[in-house]
Amino acid sequence: MSATNDGLAIAPDVRTTRLWIDGAFVDALDGACYDDLDPAGGDVVARVARGGSADSDRAVAAARRAFDDGPWPRMSAAQRAGVLRRLATLLVDHRDELARLESRDAGKPFRETADRDIPRAADNCAFFAGAIEQREQSAFFDRKPFLGAEREIVSLVRDEPVGVCALLTPWNSPLMQATWKIAPAIAAGNTCVLKPSELTPLSTLRLAELCAEAGVPAGVVNVVTGFGTEAGAPLVADPRVDAVAFTGSEATGIAINRAAAPTLKKVTLELGGKSANVVCDDADPDLAVEGSVLAMFRHSGQVCLAGTRLYVQAGIYDRFVERYLARVRALRVGDPQSRESDLGPLITAQHRDRVERFVADADAAGVPALLHGARPGDPELAAGNYLSPTIFAPHGESEMIACEEVFGPVLSLFRFETLDEVVARANATRFGLAAYVWTANVATGLRFAERVRAGMCWINGYFLRDLRQPFGGTGMSGLGREGGRWSLDFFTEPKLVCIAY
Repeated sequence: MSATNDGLAIAPDVRTTRLWIDGAFVDALDGACYDDLDPAGGDVVARVARGGSADSDRAVAAARRAFDDGPWPRMSAAQRAGVLRRLATLLVDHRDELARLESRDAGKPFRETADRDIPRAADNCAFFAGAIEQREQSAFFDRKPFLGAEREIVSLVRDEPVGVCALLTPWNSPLMQATWKIAPAIAAGNTCVLKPSELTPLSTLRLAELCAEAGVPAGVVNVVTGFGTEAGAPLVADPRVDAVAFTGSEATGIAINRAAAPTLKKVTLELGGKSANVVCDDADPDLAVEGSVLAMFRHSGQVCLAGTRLYVQAGIYDRFVERYLARVRALRVGDPQSRESDLGPLITAQHRDRVERFVADADAAGVPALLHGARPGDPELAAGNYLSPTIFAPHGESEMIACEEVFGPVLSLFRFETLDEVVARANATRFGLAAYVWTANVATGLRFAERVRAGMCWINGYFLRDLRQPFGGTGMSGLGREGGRWSLDFFTEPKLVCIAY
């Protein structure tokens, strides 16, 4: 074993990753690396190239050359779609490899990565292959006077690629999020530089290799690993970058929006949430309990869409809460590589500390706790960042635990009486990403959906995705939408060509 500067033991067989620039793996220019740690045990998974501003500069230069002079933007939509379909096939072929890699890197249960995230990544590629082939462009016909004569005119609207795109992705679903941005960007003919979270870079680097294998030309997809201030911020500020797509925290999204403003880049931001999950008196109890547990505790609550504020109507409150608590207590915290585990570790020890501080502050403020999570006592889990669920019953939405995004297995539970009341309380947040309502009455569900301030609302379901539909939020949950035509609108610029004859 050898040791890093942090004193961590490094096995001789731990690999060192490199940046992916212009179709090849390259070292960071200064040779710097950092340790990528396994959340489940604290072991070093890989030594990762620590890209800096000079590396981002050469990645942007490669993407700029590939856009300005390379074949990709000039290929037909059908040709680009063929490459994306090959990429989708490769993702399916490598499902188990990618799922194991991502489960270890992110601490996400293997059954989530294998059964949901990797198939969804493949679906993203296949979907945008079809979407770009089927995208309609417009022509308008008219007659106008010009220089003393009536002229026939035809106005063509060309959807052209926007250029070089900086794509910044989060750590909780790395490969799915990478393809969610790469697929529409390159389907439309753009080139890109991807900066994955420094915490989970491995599946994205593997994706870059698979892109090349599928036939993506050099320079079209580039990956710079490293930290946001060192590798990500230079991408956002670079005047050669035409668009920025970011998924992550509220604070970083605000900083990106400011940094992009001087060059008037296109920006889309998918940020945090504090989503309301409403259970009405007439809800199917089995569906509402199971769906609400999933909506809160998938990936240990480390999901932007998590239904972290649970509102239960008074008529069923006691019965529902009893069943809900029993179901949460039955969740199995354990090794994410096991299909038997429901909750894996939190992403880092520092993030677990942050979640525990939220819990301690709520305790100190006298917020009642119905279930108090803790670090597991199993010695086999002692080295990991594990934390079992906590459920508070705050006095109101102004309590810190009820209004801030904890991003962990911590729920705020409320009782409500009427639909009018719960709509007002659901809207008592600066966020507006998602909302959920469980009811047997379609009219009740639709009235709630019409009035709640959120970019998305599910009735009797959680995160049921049709890729043709928009994804995104209002308020401090972000700017713009992704998915379907909304993604392609973002990654293209409409150009008018008017012909008089």
